[in-house]
Amino acid sequence: MVKKQAQQPLPELEPTASGDALYKILGHSARLVYHLVMSPKIEGKEKLPRKQGYIVVANHCTEVDPITVAYPVFLTGTLPRFLAKESLFRAPGLGFILRKLAHIPVARGSVDARKSLETAKNVVNAGGAVIIYPEGTLTKDPELWPMQGRTGAARLALATGAPVYPIAHWGDHDFLPPKGKPRFFPRKKVRVKVGDALDLSSVVQPREDSRYTRSELGAVTDYFMDSVTDLLEDLRGEKAPQGRYNPATGQREI
Repeated sequence: MVKKQAQQPLPELEPTASGDALYKILGHSARLVYHLVMSPKIEGKEKLPRKQGYIVVANHCTEVDPITVAYPVFLTGTLPRFLAKESLFRAPGLGFILRKLAHIPVARGSVDARKSLETAKNVVNAGGAVIIYPEGTLTKDPELWPMQGRTGAARLALATGAPVYPIAHWGDHDFLPPKGKPRFFPRKKVRVKVGDALDLSSVVQPREDSRYTRSELGAVTDYFMDSVTDLLEDLRGEKAPQGRYNPATGQREI
C-alpha cells in the first residue's frame, strides 16, 4: 500500500511592500466589479479605528461575503487579513494570491492552528485588522442565521486584548446563494452594519497568562455570535429564532 505523501507546511506569511501594493490594486479593482453586481449600503464604518490593530467578527452565509465584510475595513485605509482554510492557500492561482496578500492559513486539527493564531496576533499587534468568522465555515442554518461558533476568535481576542468589532451583512446571498450560481441581474442590494467595540470584560476577566477554561472561551464566543446576530436582526427586520443551530445535530439548541 502506497502511503500518501505528507504536504509540506506553508511558509510563514508576513505582509510585504509588494504584497500590500498588489492588495491595493486588487482591492480597488474588486470594488469596481463588486459595484457592477451589488449596491452596498454601509452603516457605522466610522467606528472602525485607524492606525490601531483590531479584530472583526462577522456572519458567513455565502462564498462572496468576505468581500462584503472586508469592504468597510478597506474603505478606512486598512488592509484586512482573513483567517482561512489552509487548503485554499494550496489551490492554483488563488493560493498564490492569498499567500502574496499575507492572509492567514488555518490548519484545523493540528498544532499549526496555534501557529495561525500567533500569526494573526502579530498582524493585530502591528496595527492591522484581522477578520475571522467565528462559525469557521458557511452557516448551515436553514434560514441563514449565524450558527454555533468555534473558539478561535475568542482565543485571538483574549490573547491580544485588541478591540473586537462585530459586522453583519445581508443581501449578498441573493447574488450568490450558498453553494449556488451567481445571479447577475438585477443588481442586488446589500446592507452592512458595523457595531460598537465589544466589552469582553463584561463576559470574562482578562488574565495575563491567557489561560481560559473551555467554558470561558465558549461564553466569549457566544457573546460574539449574539452581537453579530443582533446587528443582523436589525438588517433583516426580524428576530432570530430561539437557540442557535448546531451543525452536528441539525437542530437549534438553546
